[in-house]
Amino acid sequence: MEPIKKIIKNYYLMVGAFFLIWLTFFDSNDLYSQFSLANKLNNLDAEKTYYLEKIDEVKEDREELLSNPGLLEKFAREKYLMKKPTEDLYVVVETKDN
Repeated sequence: MEPIKKIIKNYYLMVGAFFLIWLTFFDSNDLYSQFSLANKLNNLDAEKTYYLEKIDEVKEDREELLSNPGLLEKFAREKYLMKKPTEDLYVVVETKDN
């Protein structure tokens, strides 16, 4: 019983424990916030890496399209349904039957 009274009467220990509890649970930078922010940062870094890879792929495709007129024409016909003035274009839509 006597050691507990000494601990309770120790002002510095009580204030230190109070601040430790306050910073751990109640502060705006508590542990939960730090973990969630670290998780969000990791997710954003992963997304950044993904999008940088996609940008590189698009740049390569663009260079390939601009250097090859036949490939550019094929891309325009397939993607944007472009046609020559003397052609007729028919779009066939496939549906899945269950």
